[in-house]
Amino acid sequence: MKNIDPRFYDIIVSPVVTEKATLASEHNKVLFKVASKATKPQIKEAVEKLFDVKVKSVNTLVRKGKTKVFRGQFGSQSDVKRAIVTLEEGHRIDVTTGL
Repeated sequence: MKNIDPRFYDIIVSPVVTEKATLASEHNKVLFKVASKATKPQIKEAVEKLFDVKVKSVNTLVRKGKTKVFRGQFGSQSDVKRAIVTLEEGHRIDVTTGL
């Protein structure tokens, strides 16, 4: 087993499995939930080391948490940072199998 830096597991929180993410996978793109302070170079390095693939580009976005009212109490969901990782030709990540 390779010696992988444990901080990579803190950067990549989980894969996103939605209809939009499935459609993006047809174009060599994979969506991940990432740490809110993670930068694009850190995300690129973490994906390359964890999944042994070559990353072409990384785009990030922050999805704002929704405000909800439950029994008269206001609350809000947490903001979530997502990364859209575009892979080089010939490389694939199957997020349904895990690491």
